[in-house]
Amino acid sequence: MRKIPLWLFIFVFTASLARAQDDATQQQIDKLTGQVQDLIDAQAAQGKRIDALEKQISDMGDKLSQPAANDSASADDLKKLAEQVQELAKKQQDDNDLILKEFEKLAKGGSISPSHKAPPSVSAPTSADNPPAPAGGQQNGYWQTVGSGDTIAAIAKAYRAKGVKVTTSQILAANPGLNPNSLKVGQRIWIPDSAAK
Repeated sequence: MRKIPLWLFIFVFTASLARAQDDATQQQIDKLTGQVQDLIDAQAAQGKRIDALEKQISDMGDKLSQPAANDSASADDLKKLAEQVQELAKKQQDDNDLILKEFEKLAKGGSISPSHKAPPSVSAPTSADNPPAPAGGQQNGYWQTVGSGDTIAAIAKAYRAKGVKVTTSQILAANPGLNPNSLKVGQRIWIPDSAAK
């Protein structure tokens, strides 16, 4: 009779062991099922976000392809403008380089290259050519007739080369109302000479 309880004990033990394994397996399956469901939910949320972003990109593309209703510039207009600005900057840099080269030539005792306009001609003043100085102006100086392409700076430089100490500021001060940006050929301007007595 003792053999039956032993068999019964082994059977009950094996059944409870199998039941425990089934419970552990079921818990793992439930856990994995929950994780898979979380991944599916996250994937669905990402899909919605991607759809929303695609819609925004599509809307932006539509806006860019439509002609502007206001005064805003298109990307092509901005690109062309940027190219023009770069071209102007390059020309300005080239001009600056040329000016620096000419200054270096002058500093070394050279002369300005023939491609530049010659300075205005300054002749020795005569009393017949020069009426009295402007009223209220400096009494010592000279009348200069503006030639084609002359500038105040070029005229002042030409007078300095002849020994007359004068600056562009002094010429402008001696000729009130003179617009240095719109000199006219044949116009007469007063060149003050502070060194003359």
